[in-house]
Parts: sequence; C-alpha cells; structure tokens
Amino acid sequence: MKAVVLHTARDLRVERFFDDPAAIAAGQVRVRMAAGGICGSDLHYYNHGGFGVVRVKQPMALGHEASGTVEAVGEGVTGVKVGDLVAVNPSSPCGACEYCLRGLQRHCENMLFNGSAMRFPHVQGLFREVIDVPADRAFVMPAGVRPEFAAMCEPLSVCLHAVNQAGDIRDQSVLVSGCGPIGILTIVAAKLAGAGRIIATDLTPHSLDVAKRHGADVCINVGAGGDPLAEYKAGRGMLDVAFECSGAAPAVAGAVMTLRPRGRMVLVGNGGDAAVPVSTIVAREINITGTFRFDVEFAEAARLIGSGAVDMAGIVSAVYPMQDAIAAFELASDRTRATKVVINLRP
Repeated sequence: MKAVVLHTARDLRVERFFDDPAAIAAGQVRVRMAAGGICGSDLHYYNHGGFGVVRVKQPMALGHEASGTVEAVGEGVTGVKVGDLVAVNPSSPCGACEYCLRGLQRHCENMLFNGSAMRFPHVQGLFREVIDVPADRAFVMPAGVRPEFAAMCEPLSVCLHAVNQAGDIRDQSVLVSGCGPIGILTIVAAKLAGAGRIIATDLTPHSLDVAKRHGADVCINVGAGGDPLAEYKAGRGMLDVAFECSGAAPAVAGAVMTLRPRGRMVLVGNGGDAAVPVSTIVAREINITGTFRFDVEFAEAARLIGSGAVDMAGIVSAVYPMQDAIAAFELASDRTRATKVVINLRP
C-alpha cells in the first residue's frame, strides 16, 4: 500500500511502502486512513532530516495526526464498528515499565510513537492508506465530523496537557508566545480552561489573525522592532501565566520577564537549549515546567472536537491529495500563509 515516505531531508516520496494487511488480529481495528495533519516535527524531518540529535536513518512514513474509517474489527472488539470515523492515537506505551506503572505513560521507556525517528528501527507513521491499531487507540467521532478535524485530536491533546501543566488559570492573564498550530490550540485550550485575558505574540500577521479569531484578546507582532512586550514587563511583571510555544531562545527569555512574582511558565515549544534570566526567576519565584505529549487528554480532545466545542475550520488552512504531499509540506513550511495543512489519505 502507498504511504508518504521521507528518505532524507527534502526527499519525500508517495510510494508503495507497506505490504497489504493480512488477517486482522484479535483486539485490533483496521482503519482506512482519511486525513493526516502535518505537524512541526514532520516539517523538521522534511526540511532538515530531523531535529536535535534525532535523525532519519532509514525511509520512514511520516505522520502522527490522523483519522480514518474503520473497515474491519478483530475478535473481542467492542465500542468500535465498521464505518465509524475514528481519530487514531499515535502513542503505544508498553504498560509495564516504571513510568507506565506510575501513570506517566507519556514517559514510557519503551514508547512506540507513530512517525518518530527517536527509536531505531523507526516507528512508521500514519500517512498511509491502511493501518491496524489496538481498539483502545481508535476514538470514535460523531457522525458529521470532517476527517481533517478528527485528525486534530492529537495536537489538541498536546495543548490540553500543556494547559493542565499550568494548574488553575481561571480569570488569569495569559501569554501565548508563538502562534503556529500548537500556539493557536493552546489559546483554545486556555480559553476552555477559563483564562481571563490572553495576549498572543508571533512574527507573522497571518498567525496573529488566526489567534485573534480563536480567542486571543491582544495580538502583538514581535517582529515589528523595539520591545513589543515592554508594557507587560513593567514593574515586576504584569502577567500570571506564559505558554512559550515557539521554542525560540529570545522568546523564552522575553516571556519570563512578563511574569509577576509566583508566575508560571510552561515550555511547550522545543527549539533546543536557551539562556534564561535566572536571577529574575529566582527573585520572582517563577515556576517553570515542561510539557510532553499527552495521556488521558486524547479522549478529551476527541470529545471537544466531536461536540463542536472547538472550531477547527479556521485552523485547517488547506487539504491536499496524497499525491501532492510535497506541495502540502511546502505550504505547511510557510507560516506567512498557513496554519495547519492536512493531507487527504484516501485514494
């Protein structure tokens, strides 16, 4: 069967890559894939061959944000039936390591995560025609939900988990730094959590326009020169919570300076090591935490998207057929024109 396969940086091919599926195993669900969202990590693989020390060392089907239609179920499967549209959870924790037993499955020592080159052999991705997955990884979406919206359960899960890491943010002032897809969905998740005033920053008018339409109260172009966050850095900081979604070192340091004493900062973006104003963090007792993937939030994301509580229409910028995957990746790489680009995985 065909898949969207990366061989090396900038060498993306739509080709026959997987064998046709055999008889379905007990407890499995066979999904005819419908839609796959291009994530920031997919773009790093495509443009650079990896990120940090993670490198693509063998051909790898990309993709971990995806949905499809159930075409067969194995023995013992309940709650999922043929014809259902499902969002596919790309995480397969082992369930037996120290962290799984402590309820921290996202830190599983033996995690298999679709479309990831962190292990070797690599874990193949979801940009393919058909896949069999354990039934508990297939989340049924209500009738009428568009496949490209169902595919957004994974990135929304990431953002719901990030907001959970900040604790109670009801009625608090919030900075979201970086308004790519994850930044936009962090704004959405913060709104759902009851945030008061949300200030969004980015370098592109396109991203800030999307941020405004999805709940940001103030949108600031940080590429305009000067110190655009000066008013929020006044005194000992003016904001309660910051979600840093860009991973850019200057943005990390700048976000710290907007936080008042006992403020909280969640590092969502991963752009590598960054210098931070340690003396300010110490003096203001600022709490900084990371956030990594998700656990139970996937089910919540499926519920929110399925119920229509989250408007995905303004986040999905374009949908390309599988054979035009390169054009899709090129558009997704252009933050001045696109937020989330989706590949239609149906023939």
